Amino acid sequence: MKITRTSIMSRKTTTRDLPVTPDMLAAWKQGELIQNVMGHLSISDREFIINGMTDDEWDSIFGDD
Repeated sequence: MKITRTSIMSRKTTTRDLPVTPDMLAAWKQGELIQNVMGHLSISDREFIINGMTDDEWDSIFGDD
């Protein structure tokens, strides 16, 4: 499913194709923990859904450690 998010830091909009369903996204939006609903995603992919930040953006702001 294509997910489009705007970064909370840079305001840059990015679209990624992630293996999630509309039901998973709805459950998360209704308050389920993302790691319970989409535990098959990497931490990076889950963070992208939550805050719109890409790995490159995260590394440039917080470092890559």
